[in-house]
Amino acid sequence: MLEERKAAILSAVVEEYIETEIPVGSSHIAKAPGVQVSSATVRNELVQLEEQGYLFQPHTSAGRIPTDKAYRFFVDQIETPDSLTPVEGSRISEFFARSYNELEEMLRDTSTLLANLTGSASVVVAPDRDHHEIRSVQLVGLGGRIAMLVLVTANGEVEKHVIELVREMPESTLAIANAHLSASLIGRKSSDSFGSLVTGDSEVDEVISSAFASLSDKTEILKRAYVGGTSQVAAAFEEVERVQQVLSVLERQFVVVSLMRDVIDRGLSVAIGSETGVAPLSECSLVVAPYEVEGESSGSIAVLGPTRMNYSRALATVAVVGRQLGNRLTKG
Repeated sequence: MLEERKAAILSAVVEEYIETEIPVGSSHIAKAPGVQVSSATVRNELVQLEEQGYLFQPHTSAGRIPTDKAYRFFVDQIETPDSLTPVEGSRISEFFARSYNELEEMLRDTSTLLANLTGSASVVVAPDRDHHEIRSVQLVGLGGRIAMLVLVTANGEVEKHVIELVREMPESTLAIANAHLSASLIGRKSSDSFGSLVTGDSEVDEVISSAFASLSDKTEILKRAYVGGTSQVAAAFEEVERVQQVLSVLERQFVVVSLMRDVIDRGLSVAIGSETGVAPLSECSLVVAPYEVEGESSGSIAVLGPTRMNYSRALATVAVVGRQLGNRLTKG
């Protein structure tokens, strides 16, 4: 633990750097609220904080920049995140009061909302498929060996599963398979395990088998993430190579979703720099919040930005958006 004066000085350095992105000098910190000591005293404390790994000095004559260790200390000191403004609160409430035709549309728009509110890239992971019964089943041929299974759940969510058939099937076969699938699936949940279903018609059985295989494909669940605000990444980093690396990670949804789950499993809401365990994100922080559907943890949302991000604001925003998203999905 840092002694009180060092803690106040370190927090002031982090806040100043987050706001200005300029290495912080002792004269600025000496005047900061909660510090109120001489510049000489601040300089001595800054040297000690640098020796302890909280700060580094890019040049001898420059001010100091927080390290990941400093950001971790700063985040751990946040007891109550900043409150959103009434205008922002109303904007979020109005957003979730709208009607959406499909779940995908709402989740994609939620990622855009989150990015616009925070000025960072955002990720919204779709809810687990464990909560609502299937109410409608529609099997549609898309031409050739491709078909789509469309499920509508009790809360109005629409799930689409692309099916690759063994061979091209006539519409009459798809219609018969649809009738059997409806009888088998309606009243159940798409996350359930499905065994084999034998009708006696080999073509129909092939279609049904392909449909069940699509529902059982867990990799499809992992890919159900929606990324927004990728344009914010270019503005956050000066180096083109760093921008490209971060964007490359965001395109690999399995990596992003796995990282978010790992952060939550570790009991964290913020992963800073090397804490992410993903080398291209060494200069980034991830702020994550799970959301609940029907009282159970179901999905998560996150913002990804530079380590100098406004953590208090990011924490407040993901908390409010996550809570309202969960409420909306519960109500349907």
